[in-house]
Amino acid sequence: MSSPSGVEDSKEDEKDEESNRLLPLPSSAQSQSQSLRSEEDSDEVAFEAREKILIVDVEEPDSIDAVDYVPPFSWRKLWLFTGPGFLMSIAFLDPGNLEGDLQAGAIAGYSLLWLLMWATLMGLLIQMLSARVGVATGRHLAELCRDEYSNWARYVLWFMAEVALIGADIQEVIGSAIAIQILSNGILPLWAGVLITASDCFMFLFLENYGVRKLEGVFAVLIATMALSFAWMFGDTKPSGKELLKGILIPRLGSKTIRQAVGVVGCVIMPHNVFLHSALVLSRKIDPQKKARVQEALTYYSIESSVALFVTFMINLFVTTVFAKGFYGTPQANSIGLVNAGQYLEEKYGGGLFPILYIWGIGLLAAGQSSTITGTYAGQFIMGGFLNLRLKKWTRALITRGFAIIPTIIVAIIFNTSEGSLDILNEWLNVLQSMQIPFALIPLLTLVAKEQIMGVFKIGPVLERLAWTVAVLVILINGYLLIDFLKSEVKGLLFGFLIGSGAVAYVSFIIYLVFRCGTSPSNGLSLELSERIT
Repeated sequence: MSSPSGVEDSKEDEKDEESNRLLPLPSSAQSQSQSLRSEEDSDEVAFEAREKILIVDVEEPDSIDAVDYVPPFSWRKLWLFTGPGFLMSIAFLDPGNLEGDLQAGAIAGYSLLWLLMWATLMGLLIQMLSARVGVATGRHLAELCRDEYSNWARYVLWFMAEVALIGADIQEVIGSAIAIQILSNGILPLWAGVLITASDCFMFLFLENYGVRKLEGVFAVLIATMALSFAWMFGDTKPSGKELLKGILIPRLGSKTIRQAVGVVGCVIMPHNVFLHSALVLSRKIDPQKKARVQEALTYYSIESSVALFVTFMINLFVTTVFAKGFYGTPQANSIGLVNAGQYLEEKYGGGLFPILYIWGIGLLAAGQSSTITGTYAGQFIMGGFLNLRLKKWTRALITRGFAIIPTIIVAIIFNTSEGSLDILNEWLNVLQSMQIPFALIPLLTLVAKEQIMGVFKIGPVLERLAWTVAVLVILINGYLLIDFLKSEVKGLLFGFLIGSGAVAYVSFIIYLVFRCGTSPSNGLSLELSERIT
């Protein structure tokens, strides 16, 4: 008796399915479906949905979907959010920063430790704003710039970001190669160390296949290696605790230490790192349409970033004070650099239980390897975000690695003639990166203050003024470094004319970016925000 009824129901279901298949969707629903499909197919994303880490609520499960409910603090959740901040913090520990630390210690002693602390705090502010953009919008900074600026402007921004990345990568790879040379007792030349370091992208690709958390775990080991190595050096050399506290608490700046002071501040904010952090926070599965979820993520990321940068401050402090104790006021102070620092330490403090030369080499190798891998990571996000390239990750990694490694090998062969030539190279690279800082900071501060993009999570006027003050200060300090360097290096009328013409174009583009603040965002961003607000 029940069989005919079941057959009839089955036929009715088939008719419904057939009619649904044949009849067109309402125009609004069809448009929405097509736009979603188009967005999935055409937009490059930082992390695929399957790669993201799910943040699980363990308390108050009935309130999970409440719009304004922010769950109480959970150590387990903090652990789940921990990772992006430590990957970001690697840029504060790259070989370029370590060289700035050791030169500040050798030439200025303990007197610039206060500046190191405040520069780290300024860097923390900028990085937290970068994370805020990523969490609140669900997109990273390079993607937002792609939609916010006209084609010509975004291509210029992309080019500047790539130049900054290549400059940083050359320093990082050279630093890692120097460490390999130290640890091999000079058997391996600099160019061989460059080739070995270049292979890190394959390790990076291998680790990515095992998930984000495995990659973050490797970086935790590398940071711990740096912390242990430089803390060991700190313990061996026994810097003055009294002078250390005075250096942190009492601001001092002499006419002979201005260059080192500029270097301390200039090394803190790396252009590619601003783009990187906004993408790294997307590795956690957070719905940007839920205000409480965004607020919760911002809280945990703030804690995690603060802890990460405190660790980097301590490592930088160890390096600065070790060289302040050993070389401040000595004839070697003005000639010390990455190449000869280990040898100077060995001559000053001897072998000990474990030769200090190799302790320095291990710490430098960890810094170089970790920073080159994060550079590859940043390059993928920058290229994919600005150009919207739907490429496989291994393809983008190889392209990004090739951009940096080929010029690095050339540089290693040309500049491997003397320590002095490498120091000159490092100065040029510092200037090159300093020039790119406005092209990361200005778009970031423009976007994070826009209600059309950030919604209720746009920064308030007080924080906006503070952020712009920090940005202007950093830009002016790096501008001083640029002008000081060019005054000593620019010779000849033709070269001077070329530099002057470039300076006019450079300043004009900065002015364009600043005054571009008041224009409306792209239609896609406005539509996305309106859906989120409603």
